[in-house]
Amino acid sequence: MFRRGYGGVELFLVLCGLDLSLPCPRHCICYTSPSTVSCQAHNFHAVPEGIPAQSERVFLQNNKIQRLLRGHFSPTTTMLWLYSNNISYIQPSTFLGFDRLEELDLGDNKHLKAVASDTFMGLGRLHALHLYHCGLISLPPGIFAGLHNLQYLYLQDNQLEFLEDDLFIDLLNLSHLFLHGNRLWSLRQNTFRGLGVLDRLLLHQNRIQWIDRLAFHDLRRLTTLYLFNNSLTELSGGSLTLLPALEYLRLNDNPWECDCKALSLWDWLRRFRGSTSSLVCVSPPDMAGKDLKTLKKEELPSCMSGEGHVRGAQAGDLDHGESLNHLNRHRNHHNHHQRPYLPHGDQHNLPSPSPLPRPPKVGRRNCTRRGRKAKGGLNDVQILREEGEKDYSPDGGKYDLSATARRKNKCIPRTSVGPPSGVQRVNNKADSHLQHLTVCLIPALLLPFVSMILR
Repeated sequence: MFRRGYGGVELFLVLCGLDLSLPCPRHCICYTSPSTVSCQAHNFHAVPEGIPAQSERVFLQNNKIQRLLRGHFSPTTTMLWLYSNNISYIQPSTFLGFDRLEELDLGDNKHLKAVASDTFMGLGRLHALHLYHCGLISLPPGIFAGLHNLQYLYLQDNQLEFLEDDLFIDLLNLSHLFLHGNRLWSLRQNTFRGLGVLDRLLLHQNRIQWIDRLAFHDLRRLTTLYLFNNSLTELSGGSLTLLPALEYLRLNDNPWECDCKALSLWDWLRRFRGSTSSLVCVSPPDMAGKDLKTLKKEELPSCMSGEGHVRGAQAGDLDHGESLNHLNRHRNHHNHHQRPYLPHGDQHNLPSPSPLPRPPKVGRRNCTRRGRKAKGGLNDVQILREEGEKDYSPDGGKYDLSATARRKNKCIPRTSVGPPSGVQRVNNKADSHLQHLTVCLIPALLLPFVSMILR
């Protein structure tokens, strides 16, 4: 580093905006405006010492850091990248008092099996939280409490099997929720309660067998829902009528049973004007291989049941989403969880949940900016081709949500914080900083010679 005492050199560097008094950890790059410490890809096994207390942005990705403890970082931090390390433990008080933190990336830490419920407490300004590809087995109740400004939540590619009721209830401004690539098997009535402005919900590549008919009751602004590559055999059309803003729906690669229980879904698909995938039937045998969307009503089996009532006679039938076999199977599967499973007949007798604060109504519905590729994970939201309403192809690995495919003049862009662009952005900053330093340093070195000539 430069030392003081060089007269003209120091003057020129100060004029160039460089603060030579700032310490910087070894092997790291430090610069100002904003105050940044960049220490990525140096095989650090622990957070390096000497990070300036006033640092606003700290980049420690692609190292081998194992533990995060209180005192490692400063409450002045606004952006903290720790993805692609070996973090297995986060002390609950590590981020205590970090009321300026806007982005926290802990993704791709494969040994982070669990996180304490108060780990993120007090992060009221947090806009983006990355917990993808971390080996998470469960999420404790209250882990997202108080994160009222969170807009992006990345939870994909973990080992989550179950989501607690009201887990996301405080996320009043969440627009993107990524849960694909987990082991979820069911969606309950209050799984997504409180997500009144959610725009995109990705649940593909899980093991979902059952969805409560009221699971989407708060998602009034949802435009994108991915449920492909799960284990769904049936889905109530009534559950989808709770999504008035839906534009993109992917249900392919599920073992659909195209019997009488499919009539409400068939009727909803017939009336839906957005983009949907194919729904290939696997049973009954005479329906195998056919697309439920293209079937005629008379091709569906008769819906008269042995209990003396008609199932599927109306699109809004409340019981389409589950058969008795499904209820029994899921009740047995759910016994190992803390909360007991209740069939719908019992759930209706429970007291109604208290109403939640809604975002202010506006003349037009909000939209969000497009998502980005998650570092170390699957594509979050890429491109869905609307032309001809082509079906999604999992082999292609593309989803099309281009702006041209959406209806014009439908909504007002929602203000959001764009996710990070990766390591390259840090390197570009460092290169720019070095060029800036070179331009300033050359005149400084020539100054003594010019003075001698003038004498």
